[in-house]
Amino acid sequence: MWLLLAFVAVPLIEIALFIQVGGAIGLWPTLVIVLLTALAGTWLVRTQGAMAIGKLQRSFSELDDPTEPLAHGAMIIVAGALLLTPGFFTDAIGFALLMPPVRVAVFRYLQRNIRVQRFSMGETQAPRHSRAGRADIIDGEFSEVEPPKTPTHRPSGWTKH
Repeated sequence: MWLLLAFVAVPLIEIALFIQVGGAIGLWPTLVIVLLTALAGTWLVRTQGAMAIGKLQRSFSELDDPTEPLAHGAMIIVAGALLLTPGFFTDAIGFALLMPPVRVAVFRYLQRNIRVQRFSMGETQAPRHSRAGRADIIDGEFSEVEPPKTPTHRPSGWTKH
């Protein structure tokens, strides 16, 4: 329901804002503003995205929880999409998402309202059967090594050694 409302309300808001701004300053200045916000937004998304990738890499190298850097990266991607969409309302939301304090507030809100079922780092495998309480089982890996082949007869003399 919320998604349907957004698909209906956002274009209506954008049209109303285009009419208001275009009526106040004219067609060409309005189009220049839309173009400049797209260019400025692209530059900001690139710089903010590079910082978010750096924080994500740092969290992976330090084996920290990457949830917050991933969420910031996702919000930066959404901000980029909104800034490339022509319109004043979407630009305002996109520029707001590029501000770190706004992203932190959105992340905290999502953190309070979303429950994570499971989080793990590295390889995990589900056990094939329960081994609880069995002290005589040792889990390990093996590889088969073939013995070296030894000749069963002497060389024929046709070849040199």
